[in-house]
Amino acid sequence: MVRTLPLLAGLIAVTAFAAGGDDKKSTGVTVDAAKKIVSIDAKVAPRKLPHLAEVYPIEVIACYPHPKGQKAHETIVTIEAKPSDVHKALESLGLKPGKPARGEGTAAEGPEVNVFIEVPQGDGPPKRLSMDKVLLDPKTRKPMPKVKWKFTGSVMSAPAADKPEKVYGADGTGTLIAVYPVTDETVLQSSLTMKEEKYLKLEVNKDVLPKEGEPVKLVLEVVGK
Repeated sequence: MVRTLPLLAGLIAVTAFAAGGDDKKSTGVTVDAAKKIVSIDAKVAPRKLPHLAEVYPIEVIACYPHPKGQKAHETIVTIEAKPSDVHKALESLGLKPGKPARGEGTAAEGPEVNVFIEVPQGDGPPKRLSMDKVLLDPKTRKPMPKVKWKFTGSVMSAPAADKPEKVYGADGTGTLIAVYPVTDETVLQSSLTMKEEKYLKLEVNKDVLPKEGEPVKLVLEVVGK
């Protein structure tokens, strides 16, 4: 179900998507149709999970927390929103998904979207950080190269081998945004390929993010709005 709250100031429509048609339960996904922005509630993810012996390089921007999220050990933020709800939110802004990439020799296709993490600043307005500000090479301390983020949409996947029906794949893995084409069960991917994945190992710049577990916003902005 879609709930639209008209704001008199500027006549901006903000749309909240409710999971499973339950209009009493917000998914944490909101749309500002006037500004062409989708905002998702998120939290800064832990970089070391208790059940793992090491810290893995970042490969996704946002996913479900452990244990639901398949890549919760290599993400910047965790979300509770269903990736399919974010997909619907982007479509509501007029975007059509392209095609996700997976593996060697593939590249993401789809309309371009800016990706930010919005960080609270006390009593002041929040600060938006692009991924080249949030991610860096831990050895050289150089920022992640600027990339394009594509609205690819997810492949449909069978949740069980003995069941023929397929579901939105990213809802199962919990991956919302992938840095490399290591999975096609995601909603957005960067323009990086598996060639870059071999030598570009990324880590979070903890100097610019709040502490692990603190709330932030993931902001997706339509390019060329």
